[in-house]
Amino acid sequence: MKQSKIKNFLLLFSFILVLISINSFSVINDNSEKIYTVAKDGTGDFQTVQEAINAFENGLQTTTKIFIKKGTYREKITIPATKGPITFEGESPTETIIINDDFASKKNADGKEFGTTGSSTIFIFSNDFSAKNITFQNDAGKVGQAVAVLITGDRTIFENCRFLGFQDTLYLKGQQDDPTKTKEVRSYFKNCYIEGTTDFIFGASTAVFQNCEIFAKESATYLTAASTLEGKKFGFVFIDCKITGDAKSQSVYLGRPWRPFAKTVFINTEISDVIKPEGWHNWKKPDAEKTTFYGEFNSKGIGSNPEKRVAWSHQLSKKEAKEYSIKNILSGNDNWNFKIK
Repeated sequence: MKQSKIKNFLLLFSFILVLISINSFSVINDNSEKIYTVAKDGTGDFQTVQEAINAFENGLQTTTKIFIKKGTYREKITIPATKGPITFEGESPTETIIINDDFASKKNADGKEFGTTGSSTIFIFSNDFSAKNITFQNDAGKVGQAVAVLITGDRTIFENCRFLGFQDTLYLKGQQDDPTKTKEVRSYFKNCYIEGTTDFIFGASTAVFQNCEIFAKESATYLTAASTLEGKKFGFVFIDCKITGDAKSQSVYLGRPWRPFAKTVFINTEISDVIKPEGWHNWKKPDAEKTTFYGEFNSKGIGSNPEKRVAWSHQLSKKEAKEYSIKNILSGNDNWNFKIK
């Protein structure tokens, strides 16, 4: 009888240990990556992307993944600065499409114009956002400024994504509206496709584009319009990219300075005939020629023309080009690990 009681006690004790172990495992799981699925047909957790963003709490330290099934999601999406790390993963880069059609002069429900900033299809205000295999689009057409993606958050990563629009497609806004802020705003684009007509990559952020295609659509004029803050070492850097398009031959500039300290550099880039021989435009701001930094290294293709570029642009030496490593540009004071997960 005594031995039976001891045996029962040991069994009960073992059971309690198992429960403690299970509960401990649950706590670990609670702190691991959460995954939500968005599907238009109702087979996921949510039918819209914004619903998924709204569903999880603010300030999470671990990454929340939102898997987005194939479909066209006509939404205007906001990712608040209060959110923790978020990853969008599309089922297909060409068939998972987030799209909207607002534009600067369009009036909202209050009768006010959206303006360039308000026209965006998606606003990314949070840090540590990443996306892969997704199309971001503004299909308003030739109606002036119409942003597809606007970014003010730091450490954003895009892989195998497409950015479609006309004027002002990709707004790397950064901190240009408040130069007194010291916040870093860095973005990394790898194997992406970006198209537009006028200033369709613009803003104040530091950004690297690696192995990307920059497509100048018919009637295109300027690829970039950087507004790099004074004192920033790097602005927009294109590495191993290619510039293509269906614009007229020699009709498009590589860039023009939205702000006087604009910085844009192309490294090992294949340039088609759509680019003008002179390469760069001063936006009718002669003084900007003294403060901007526009450069190239080892440009290739019909549109390279280093000997015909404007005198105030730069052809980098090998030593100067080495400064433009991705790590050197993006790592920052926090030693950001910008690798795609």
